[in-house]
Amino acid sequence: MTTVLVVDDQFLIRAGLVGLLRAAPGIEVVGEASDGAEGVFLAARTAPEVILMDVRMPGMNGIEATERILAEAGDPPPRILMLTTFDLDEYVYGALRAGACGFLLKDSGPERLLAAVAAIAGGDALFAPSVTRRLVEAYARQTACEQPPDLQALTARELEVLKLIARGLSNLEIAERLYISEATVKTHLNRTMTKLDLDSRAQAVVVAYESGLVTPGGQRPGDLSGTDQ
Repeated sequence: MTTVLVVDDQFLIRAGLVGLLRAAPGIEVVGEASDGAEGVFLAARTAPEVILMDVRMPGMNGIEATERILAEAGDPPPRILMLTTFDLDEYVYGALRAGACGFLLKDSGPERLLAAVAAIAGGDALFAPSVTRRLVEAYARQTACEQPPDLQALTARELEVLKLIARGLSNLEIAERLYISEATVKTHLNRTMTKLDLDSRAQAVVVAYESGLVTPGGQRPGDLSGTDQ
């Protein structure tokens, strides 16, 4: 069973999410919170595997709650999926940097939501290229004047894997593209995250854009060749 905590200040949305999750096989809802502070409390109390976290909430918003939860969590920490009404939301970008695993639009259908929970629980990150790319690219432009992360410690293969991750490819797609095993992709990613002191795949995507390894408005996953133009 995948244990899930739902955090959303809007009662009808929260109730709908909880009802859908409880009706799905293999999912146990261990709690529901109406604000970020309650979410932090219940996360510590119930230790869920996955947290569906609303971004915009009065009082403690989703970003602060995400930071608090991950800072106080045991090992392994919960995997946090942000929920938002908007496909371009500055709060979501902050949440990715805080360590959230991705985000989902609230108007996504039931099948998309359940697939997202399964993906997050399975250790993947939820990056819908059409949405997340716009988000990261927009804020990568805003942070272009900041000191970029140092990627010199990475090997050529690690850089290649990081670039493809930032383009929205899954581990399996990267493995097929580079003619290596999926386990090798995970190894390269884990080494990259260790070298760059990152906590999540989402943070790796942000670093790839902020460092200039991947440029805003570049090629889409289906258009990738060996290198960016």
